Amino acid sequence: MSQKVLLNAKEVNIILHRLACQLIENHKDFSNTVLIGIQPRGKYLANRLVALLRDDYKIKDLPINHLDITFYRDDFRRGDKTLEASTTEINCQIEGKNVVFIDDVLYTGRSIRAALTAIQSFGRPKEIELLTLIDRRFSRHLPIQPNYRGRQVDAINEEKVIVNWVENHGEDAVYLVNH
Repeated sequence: MSQKVLLNAKEVNIILHRLACQLIENHKDFSNTVLIGIQPRGKYLANRLVALLRDDYKIKDLPINHLDITFYRDDFRRGDKTLEASTTEINCQIEGKNVVFIDDVLYTGRSIRAALTAIQSFGRPKEIELLTLIDRRFSRHLPIQPNYRGRQVDAINEEKVIVNWVENHGEDAVYLVNH
């Protein structure tokens, strides 16, 4: 198994600030915007972005939200591995708002399709955008593209993109792993 560093901690930090600035540019004061991290891995990116927006860019009253898509996945009962549900924490109104889904890696697009279905349980957003740290652009099964992307990666199907966060792995880094 070989491993290549795609992004180190400094590069991850630069990308996070760029993504935060792009969000500010498009959403101004966030009064009509809801940021939602897709569980399980998108919550780390969402939490980090919300912390940056609050602390570094002084955006006030910005709730952090997490959406569990486990039971909306099309592979929920396929395979030998039992999927474990995470928690959904939607702390604000969705109806008529601009929603930004946040996930670490956009691969086939199936997680985003599940999120689009899951969010309907909370109301009808005015608009939905997608922010992703890594866009594996040649791997889509569905016609889904990010509005905000940290970095595009061209990886073949045997390769896996691993995103580590200080909060759960002790480091901020992105790796390309070949099995």
